[in-house]
Amino acid sequence: MVDQAEALADRIWHRYDRKERLIRYAVLLVTVMVVYWAVRDIDIFWPWVWDAPNQISSLGARMWPPDPRRLEQIIGAMVETVHIATLATMLTIFIALPVSYIAAQNTTPNRACLWLGRFILVSSRSVNTIIWALLFVAIFGPGVLAGILAIMFRSVGFIGKLMGEAIEEIDRRPVEAMEATGASKLKVIAYAVVPQVMPAFFAIVILRWDINIRESTVLGLVGAGGIGVLLQGSIDTFAWPTVATILIAIVILVLIGEGITSVLRRKVI
Repeated sequence: MVDQAEALADRIWHRYDRKERLIRYAVLLVTVMVVYWAVRDIDIFWPWVWDAPNQISSLGARMWPPDPRRLEQIIGAMVETVHIATLATMLTIFIALPVSYIAAQNTTPNRACLWLGRFILVSSRSVNTIIWALLFVAIFGPGVLAGILAIMFRSVGFIGKLMGEAIEEIDRRPVEAMEATGASKLKVIAYAVVPQVMPAFFAIVILRWDINIRESTVLGLVGAGGIGVLLQGSIDTFAWPTVATILIAIVILVLIGEGITSVLRRKVI
């Protein structure tokens, strides 16, 4: 009977064998230890954490009901925010497209250009939009220009990276056919590369515009224009009902942007 039970146990299906289970448990243990180490070292003041629900309730009571008296000014700031995102996205195109061309392995002129393009893309993505905004506020002073440049420099890495990948995935046969006929480099790009990446280009730009609208809403916190300027001012003066109105306006703006981009992407893709 014992032998039969052991044989039956051996025939029971297990998703992982013993070695795989030990490895998974070891990985889980290491993960728990790393998380514990991280939580211990960031020095959280736990009494504030436990008191957070009371603070949230108190803040919510002070923010309700929203104050619509500055609604006209809020709408004007929201329009400015959309302008920042739109202008930054349009300017990004003129920088990101050449960079994506030299950053793609199948179109770059040489290895030096390849690494230059990839360095630009990595540098752009490595720095957060707020950091770019702080730098440009220090250079150009507070205002919309700093916000546009911050969004633009951040967007170059996003659009350039995705466009570079789209270029690398094109069908090489049209390119080789045109090269075989002696077509110039510009004609090869215009008639063999561009038609293949245009759907991806429009989809990427539309997606980035949507992201830029969201990022533009917080640029004013560091003086780079947009609705964030009003938000920061209202927080500094403890005008919590106005803060609530601004937050509602930001949510509505993001939802409208999401709806517009969804419609545009369905028409493009």
